[in-house]
Formats: sequence, C-alpha cells, structure tokens
Amino acid sequence: MASKTLDTDVPSANPSGKTFLGHPRGLATLFMTEMWERFSYYGMRALLIYYLVSGGADAAIGSQGGGLAMKATTATAIYSVYVSMVYLMAYPGGWFGDRVWGARKTVAIAGFVIMSGHIALAVPGQAAFFFGLLLVALGSGLLKANISTMVGQLYNGPEDPRRDGGFTVFYMSINLGAFVAPFVIGTIGKEYNWHLGFGLAAVGMAVGLTQFLLGSRHLNPVSSEVPNPLVPEERKRLLAKAGLTLLGVAVFYGAVVGLGLYTLNWVLVPLTVAGLLIPVTVLTRIKRDKDLTTDEQSKMSAYIWFFAAAAIFWMIYDQGGSTLSLFADKKTADNLFGFGFSATWYQSLNPLFVMAFAPVFAWLWLWLSRRDKEPNTIVKFSIGLVLVGVSFFVFIIPMTMADNGTLVSPLWLVSIYLIQTIGELCLSPVGLSVTTKMAPRKYASQMMGVWFLAVTAGDCTTSLLSLAGVSLNGTGIIAMQASLAALAGFAIFTYRKKVQALMGDVH
Repeated sequence: MASKTLDTDVPSANPSGKTFLGHPRGLATLFMTEMWERFSYYGMRALLIYYLVSGGADAAIGSQGGGLAMKATTATAIYSVYVSMVYLMAYPGGWFGDRVWGARKTVAIAGFVIMSGHIALAVPGQAAFFFGLLLVALGSGLLKANISTMVGQLYNGPEDPRRDGGFTVFYMSINLGAFVAPFVIGTIGKEYNWHLGFGLAAVGMAVGLTQFLLGSRHLNPVSSEVPNPLVPEERKRLLAKAGLTLLGVAVFYGAVVGLGLYTLNWVLVPLTVAGLLIPVTVLTRIKRDKDLTTDEQSKMSAYIWFFAAAAIFWMIYDQGGSTLSLFADKKTADNLFGFGFSATWYQSLNPLFVMAFAPVFAWLWLWLSRRDKEPNTIVKFSIGLVLVGVSFFVFIIPMTMADNGTLVSPLWLVSIYLIQTIGELCLSPVGLSVTTKMAPRKYASQMMGVWFLAVTAGDCTTSLLSLAGVSLNGTGIIAMQASLAALAGFAIFTYRKKVQALMGDVH
C-alpha cells in the first residue's frame, strides 16, 4: 500500500509524495505498464510460430487448424524477423523520446500502437496478421527504451541508493508478465481459438495503457519534456527524407505487385538484410568517428568482440520460441507425471528461471568479489556463450531419440531452457553493464540501443538461414550452431588478455 514518502525524495521527481515498496510511487505505474506490455508481447509470441504453421505439414498432428499453413522454414524466418525488428526499433524509439515527443508521450503512443497491433492480429486474414505484427514491433520499439528512462527519472540522480533496487523491481515486472502470459494467452489461443488469444493480448495492453494514463501523475514531470527537441529546419529535412523514402518504397512494391512478381520473400529478405547491415553500419560509424579519443577508440574495438559474441548468443537463444517450440509441439510428450499441458507453457520456463536464479547470481558475484575471485566481464561472456552452445549439444540427444517417432520427455526441454537461462544470466546483465561503461561520451545515450542491435543481428542470421531453405530442425545445423557458440566462447577466453588491454580501465 502506498504511504507518505521519505524526506529524501525530491518533490519534482516524486510529485505525489507517495512510495511503493519504499520507492517513488511512479515505480508502481511503470511496473504495471511494463508487466502488462510484456504479458501481451510474450503471450502473442508464444502463439506466433504455432499460428504460422497451423494447418500445414509442419503442424503437430491433431493440432488446431485455422492458421496460415506455412512451412517451418518460412515460419521461423517470419518469427526471427519479427523479434529482430522489435529490438531494431528500440534504437529509433529512444530517439523519438529524446527529440520528438518526450519519454512519457512516446510510451503512451507506443501502448496505443501495440494495442492496435494485437487487435489487428485478432482479425482473421493474412493481411491483418502482418499489419498487426508491424504495429506491435513498432510500438514495442518505441516503448522499450523510454520506459526504462522514466524509471531512472524517479530517483535523485545516479547516486540515489534506491536506484539499483528500483531497476531490480522493474526488471521483475518483465519476467512476471512473461511468466503468466503463456499460461493464459498461450493456452487459450493455441488450444481453443487463435484470434481469441491475440485478442486477450490486446486486452492486456489496454489494461496497461489505461493504468499508465491514470497513474502518470506520479511520474517525474521531466518525463514530459523533450530533452533535445528538433529545430524546425531539422524537422523539415527529416519529414522530406521520410516522405521520399516512403514514396520510393510504395512505387517499388507497387511495381513488383503490378508485374505479378510479389512473394513474401520480397519483404522478408530486405528486412533480414537490413537487420544485418544496420548494426554493422552503426558500429562502423561510431568506430570511425574522429571525435573519439584514443581511449574511446580502443574501448570500441574491444566492444566489437562483445557485440559479435552477443549476436551469436541471441541467434541460438531466441530459437526457444521457434525451433524449440516446434520440437515441443511435434516431438515432445504433452504430459508429465500424468498432468497434461499446452506446448506454449515452455515459454514460461525462462522467466521462471530468471526470477529464481537472478538473485542467486547477484549474491554469487558479490560473494566471489569479496574474496577477489569474481570472473571478469570477458570470462562471464565466455561462460554464457559456452553454455548456450552446450544447450544445443544437449538438444541433439532428444532430437535423435525422436527420429523414430518417439515422443520424448518434457524434461529434456526443461533442461535446455535452464542451461540457456544460466547462460543468459552470465551474459545479458553483464552486457548491459559493459555497454554503459565502454560507451564513448558522445554516444552515451545511444549505446544501449546499439546493444539491442546485437539481438537484431542474431535473429536476422537465423532468418537468413531459414530463407535460404536451411531447416533449423535438423541435428546437423543444431550441432553447427552449438559448435559456433562454444568456439566463440573459447576464442574470447583465449584472447581475454588482448581484449582486456583494449578495454583500458574497464573490468
């Protein structure tokens, strides 16, 4: 229950003067907004791959029909492009918050766009489906960077002792929403009616948006300000460029459709290539910036190692919602100890394991640090990569067992998701931290978006393989990816002294 705030609060940062678990009351507003947004996002994502293949040859026997009846390779490509675009949009999303609408207005608009996307998904038909995916990706990108910014604005600067705890509470909202969604949206959507499931995702986002609008009075008024607004000349130039770009795209695709050449690959291939080229272009532009000091240049050289490692990690990790999900539906028993369940429930394992083990890892690193034995950033990255590789080596075992039509135990997938989550806890929080530490001063606010581009690059690599006709459900390609991750982990560990030298004073 909210109570009067502590005297240490600054009224402008906490205008209502109330607290939530000892934190500014605005944290409750942002907690609930993020929880419901993640509920809608992960609920829909749990359904996505199944809806795409439902009714086709790659659907599980006896599964609900009414989907888009696509092949597994095409479905995996669409899934991967969608996830990559969500993270790609986080980069311009932060820019809109900084230069156009301000964080608070951007999040409100993002919530409405996401809700509209889920409503479109709830409408039967392929056109409405892809339009809905586009809206959800755009909205998620707009929301992702700006809501985190508002969490930071609730506190009295970086030195506020409650700040780290506030972000920990906020982080729990992500995993809480992600944990519950597959049980509700996933079960209803997959087992009963796809579009009802998508509709429930829209309801979840509507609840989150409503409480955000009602509770925004508890946020720091700074969240309504535009930190670096566009000047009129800039706005005109950007609108002109955007208009010309949209016109060019419309003319090009109009010609493709008019000539009868259009297929889905005319969209998927350009998006995949863009998802690979944009991260490379952004990193190259920053690395070549002559305004960077020698020390900043060196740190960016080291950062490229971490970026490439993260891309390989996410390439495997994000297949938990595609390759592993298809295996769960077709080749894994749908009951354990006599208790039946939907294949979408596997998507709750990662957030469950994160909530269970994140405090353990936080304690472990602190315990090791006090004994001067904590692994440095490079070693933690190496462990994360090796573990995600190990998870796919383990995956080969149930894949081989299922070749003769045997339905394998669900515990195989549980173990795979557990190994991947432990790898995530070694790599993801460390990656976020090292990104802020190694960011050049000139690009301090942009580098978090650069970190998310590693997810984009990894998922677009998966998409590219699928578009090339490579089935990611074969033991050969799974073994190749596992070997790549393990070798990358060992390579970083082997060259750790060289990378550490490039990092300078960052450890």
